[in-house]
Amino acid sequence: MRTNNTRWVTGGLVAVMLIAAACGGGGDGGGGDGAGSGDSGAQPQFDAGTTMAELQDKGKVIIGVKYDVPPFGFKNPQTGEVEGFDVDMGKIVAEKLGVEPEFVEAITDNRIPFLEDGTVDLILSTMTITTDRDAEIDYSRPYFIAHGRILVPKSSDIKGIEDLTAGTRVCTALGSTYETTLSKQAPKAELELVDSYSECTELLGNGAIDAISTDDVILTGMIIQDDSLHMVGDRLTVEPYGIGLPDGDSELQQFLDGVVEETFDNGAWDRLYQKWVGRYTGEPADDPAKMTLDQALKLFPCEETC
Repeated sequence: MRTNNTRWVTGGLVAVMLIAAACGGGGDGGGGDGAGSGDSGAQPQFDAGTTMAELQDKGKVIIGVKYDVPPFGFKNPQTGEVEGFDVDMGKIVAEKLGVEPEFVEAITDNRIPFLEDGTVDLILSTMTITTDRDAEIDYSRPYFIAHGRILVPKSSDIKGIEDLTAGTRVCTALGSTYETTLSKQAPKAELELVDSYSECTELLGNGAIDAISTDDVILTGMIIQDDSLHMVGDRLTVEPYGIGLPDGDSELQQFLDGVVEETFDNGAWDRLYQKWVGRYTGEPADDPAKMTLDQALKLFPCEETC
């Protein structure tokens, strides 16, 4: 068992990630590990007045990512840099813009406000595409497909969603899709809503909750840190991730769609998956290239904002 759960990001998991990155040839998502396009030469050209041209003039793109969700976004305590699948995807986007990426922490509950108030230019923060969110912002086409699961200690009697009955305490992130999923599929369970998933792991470690529910790839990061935990039950949901962008910017959306599609075509996506996810799960990924944005939106019909 963990003796200090607040060290979740700064402890053993980061060491594992560092070893993996070294084996993979570097921690960045660009040409250093073969994840980027490898293009070089003249800066790409964009029409004046587009967001892409404005970002070039600024010389950087500010991207909101998670800081405590391995293997998608976590802060390396040795370098102070953030790393992970989402971070490397952000570096690829920046490369295609011909600018430098700047990463800021975006937790589940502030991702959309950050886009709306201009704190960030883009969001790459394990954000599921939903119709409610699409009413406030826009998305790129899906770049990853996760699935909802339940995480418990191996000693737990909980074997699936049907065991989340009255008196059981389940943690998930405030503003996540699991607020709705759990209220529907486990209506008698007590929800513990927190700002970050590292808080869930701390609560599970000290016995304050009985289970965590979120995306399987996020739960995988928790298991890497603590092998006394495991996932139980069937998949609860399909969770397609998209790059979040300001509402109504169709040119930026088209550009991001092209970047994502290129990672599918040139093998960069496969390399990122193996580097950050596949080497830990040993499982093939659901292919996001086979899902359109419209198909993703149909998975989460509008419930609140439209």
